Amino acid sequence: MKSSDLIKHLTESGLMPQEETLELPRSEKNLFIGIPRETALQENRVALVPDSVGLLVNNGHRVIVESKAGGPANFTDKDYSEAGAEIVSDAKDVYRANIIIKVAPPTLEEVAMFDPMQKQILFSALQITSQPKDCMKQLMKQKVTCVAYDFIKDRDGVYPIVRSMSEIAGNTSILIAAECLSNVNGGHGVMMGGIPGVKPAEVVILGAGGVGEFAARSALGLGANVKLFDDESHKLRRTLNNLGQRIYTSILQPKLLKKALKNADVVIGALRPKNGRTPCVVTEEMVSEMKYGSVIIDVSIDTGGCFETSEVSSHEKPLYKKYGVTHYCVPNIASRVSRTASYALSNVFTPLLLELGEGGGLERMMHAEPGFKNGVYMYKGILTSRVLGETFDLPYKDIDLLMAAI
Repeated sequence: MKSSDLIKHLTESGLMPQEETLELPRSEKNLFIGIPRETALQENRVALVPDSVGLLVNNGHRVIVESKAGGPANFTDKDYSEAGAEIVSDAKDVYRANIIIKVAPPTLEEVAMFDPMQKQILFSALQITSQPKDCMKQLMKQKVTCVAYDFIKDRDGVYPIVRSMSEIAGNTSILIAAECLSNVNGGHGVMMGGIPGVKPAEVVILGAGGVGEFAARSALGLGANVKLFDDESHKLRRTLNNLGQRIYTSILQPKLLKKALKNADVVIGALRPKNGRTPCVVTEEMVSEMKYGSVIIDVSIDTGGCFETSEVSSHEKPLYKKYGVTHYCVPNIASRVSRTASYALSNVFTPLLLELGEGGGLERMMHAEPGFKNGVYMYKGILTSRVLGETFDLPYKDIDLLMAAI
């Protein structure tokens, strides 16, 4: 046999020395995720739906869920169990997880269940007006890394969860208003869209942000006449472009607003807070001059409300009347449609958690995704938010300086 044929034979037989093939390490890091039951008043949403839990489990992550956590959103323990989650009855077992993901901010009792030795990560909303200083100090003591999901930005610079909840609140506010206009709910028997020969309802919307835009979409879809007010003209212009049609718009001028309110059947308060509180732009006198049976939906009641006559109400008793005007001032309107809202939250959380695992952990995620870093307000017990530091008179450090040392 020729030498060339011999070499070929040995190579094909695998007897010749081969180039070493090294197994590449997996970049994925298995996460241990805990979903506690929400204890906040009127909070009916859940952070992850069973479909999302199933996807996370199939990707090698472990998920532990407190029993009845999905109940208010009509998800059963069986739904989560079949998706691969572990169901536990004691909240302390959930707070053993490395990542705790919940909708409402944690209470002092919940913060006490964190383990400072585990370097845990908390995903929740950040509500400066309702989170006490003691809760913030306890989180620092427990050395928790806290991420405010409502401050996370996507690659387009948009706050995805705020946007989703605004869409839900805007759409739902118009549906609530339509119900309140009927005789059954004490309204003056007006149909939102009218019919040929009968004029439609007059809807005034205060605020041209996400809530205002989607409230306008819903009202226009039902055939109502819409008037949109805001204190910034660029927001009005942007909303008009997004709607794709011309409607009445105006800067918030008291005389023009007062005239519009007198003719309004529905007024939606959707102004964004400034310095922590929504500006109160509608006085009690303006409300007293509105039509009998008209409706006020104050979506901004979470941050103080747009109307001087606004008082916080509940999902159980949502309506009250002042000067013959029906008021709906329930905080957290998204919880009224908790199943839809839970899916919206999951649509943001699930890819984020998958990326957190595959990307090599929190630190790499903070370096690679500036939008994610924007939501981090505490890193291993060190406060990184200047606003929180100044609000609660607590020491804080710049997050970029901390990251330089990571």
